[in-house]
Amino acid sequence: MINLVISAIAATWIIIIALLSVQNASLVSLKFVFWRSIELPWGLVLAGAVGVGFLIGGCLPLLGNNVTSVKRR
Repeated sequence: MINLVISAIAATWIIIIALLSVQNASLVSLKFVFWRSIELPWGLVLAGAVGVGFLIGGCLPLLGNNVTSVKRR
């Protein structure tokens, strides 16, 4: 059941990204301090940001130790 919920959430995000990228087809350029990227479609930038967020969110449980668990005597 949990796999179905996770799949539904991912599918919803993909649909939202597709709708937003079709509606906003303009080119954008990312700026960070002195670095500036090439001009990319807004939908591609959004999809990349969501993809990186999914990867970071998926790797976070692997990085930390189990702080939330309570040890009982």
